Amino acid sequence: MKQLVTLAALAFAWLAAPAFADKLGPLVSPQALEAIEAASKPLIIDIRGNNDKGESLFEAGHIAGAVNAPYGLFRGPSDNPGQLISADSLQKVLRDIGADKDRPTVVAYQGKDISDFGAAARVYWTLKSAGFTDLSLLNGGIDNWKLAGLPLESGKAVLTPSSIEVTFSDQWLATTDDVLKIVNGDQKARLIDARPEDFWNGEKKHPAAARPGTLPQSEYFVHSSWFDNKPVIADAAKVKKLAAAGGFKNGEALVSFCNTGHWAATNWFALSELAELDNVKLYPESMVGYSNAGHEMANTPGLFKTLIKQVTGS
Repeated sequence: MKQLVTLAALAFAWLAAPAFADKLGPLVSPQALEAIEAASKPLIIDIRGNNDKGESLFEAGHIAGAVNAPYGLFRGPSDNPGQLISADSLQKVLRDIGADKDRPTVVAYQGKDISDFGAAARVYWTLKSAGFTDLSLLNGGIDNWKLAGLPLESGKAVLTPSSIEVTFSDQWLATTDDVLKIVNGDQKARLIDARPEDFWNGEKKHPAAARPGTLPQSEYFVHSSWFDNKPVIADAAKVKKLAAAGGFKNGEALVSFCNTGHWAATNWFALSELAELDNVKLYPESMVGYSNAGHEMANTPGLFKTLIKQVTGS
């Protein structure tokens, strides 16, 4: 009789546990991730690099079982950080850490501020474009995990390389050629600048950009708009309300951009993954790539005004 009760309890526990095939959803809280970790066995990709002293943040403390692939591995060179890395380069990164498209995958990051979320969103977008279908972001990152009182372990990761094959989908990608077609009226889409207003109106620029300004015909919707309890992004229900209030809806093409496709990834994530709008694309190179290619821009101050700002700093 005791054996039957034990078997029944085990069966109930197995049925109650989340199945491996159950999708995590685009956002997962620290508490939810801890609860499903044993059953779903997600791959946790920690994208943190080194601190100011050159010490590995991952090795100092990470979620048990996580692997480390710093954000820079998913980015372009310093003169064009938003540039896509090649499929071969991405494939090597993912093989080295043992990534598998059939395994639930969570992107973890530091979570120190709102801008930090953009790094995780950009990696999420890259992985989704590479064919991952069960993806999630750890909302609030490692800082939020620690705030919840959950444990970390130190040291290097134990890696089991995979044989993943990577091809890159353009379903969520807007290239410079696509943007030029929109600017020239050959295609229709709303161009959404994720940067603060002073970037959009030409008062500030990224150091790697040729000049300040924005895309012609663009509007801005600041990436910070989605955050409630900073730096934790709002839940899907609130994001849907914010998207509706911003006039974003299904049936229209949206292209999210910023300086280097970092803040823009936050807007893309909120609109595509949380608000579930059906045609949202990210322009990875954004204004650095666009301005350095010499294309027409809007809200760019005259040369004299720009020189005065550079000299006076005002």
